[in-house]
Amino acid sequence: MRKIMLLTLLVAASLCWGQAEARPEILVLGTYHMANHNRDIYNIQADDDLSPKRQQEIAEVIEVLKRFRPTKIAIEADVDSKAITSNYTDYLAGKYTLSRDATDQIGFRLAKELGHKAVYPVNVVGEFHMQRVQDYAKAHGKGDKFEAMMAQAGAMVKEQDEYLRTHSVLETLEYMNSDAETAKAMAPYYACLRYGEPDDYAGAELIAMWYQRNIRIYSNIVALVDSPDDRILVIYGAGHLGWFRQDAEGDSFVKLRKLAEFRGKQ
Repeated sequence: MRKIMLLTLLVAASLCWGQAEARPEILVLGTYHMANHNRDIYNIQADDDLSPKRQQEIAEVIEVLKRFRPTKIAIEADVDSKAITSNYTDYLAGKYTLSRDATDQIGFRLAKELGHKAVYPVNVVGEFHMQRVQDYAKAHGKGDKFEAMMAQAGAMVKEQDEYLRTHSVLETLEYMNSDAETAKAMAPYYACLRYGEPDDYAGAELIAMWYQRNIRIYSNIVALVDSPDDRILVIYGAGHLGWFRQDAEGDSFVKLRKLAEFRGKQ
């Protein structure tokens, strides 16, 4: 009986919080890899964001993000990273020089300007067996279709690369965080479903691995919530953006916010 009552209370509490006006908010900022890590299959080749021009543009990004009034900032670094804690502490003390990485240039700078005592690494590493999908495609006479799919994904990144060359950092991030670009970034994953069958779910299992990694990261993000007044800013590679948005949209405990909402606010 006690267990049944406890379960009833938990369900009631979740419904109340999920429907209440005051819910913790999550804003995911999908970024390109400013430091050119080249960790993805296709990568934007960013110019030097330490140049005076780009530094001024990054300051513009920070001013826009301030309008969200984040209470915590989650970043793309391993969840157990001691280096992030040490680097941010040193940065506050004036003993750390910011790298070109978005974690530093946007995350650290914004957190310091807001008076935050910490930033929060939430990343989880996962497996990603694209080679298995490619092997399946070749073995079943679908190699040309697979290559065309990959070329389409590469073309999208090339478009973003060219966009950055002629636009500011803020304009580029607005473009990458638009609903249209977010949907385009997710499309190649679902296209992988065409490569598999009941005895070999190559594409489906690739997506399952990617989803597992992202839902684990999302779990780390929502673990930062202490109250319905929290506003969590998540700074991550844009390849994760659509998946985190999907998670937040399906999560009645939180309210999803988007970058476009804060562009024109003063």
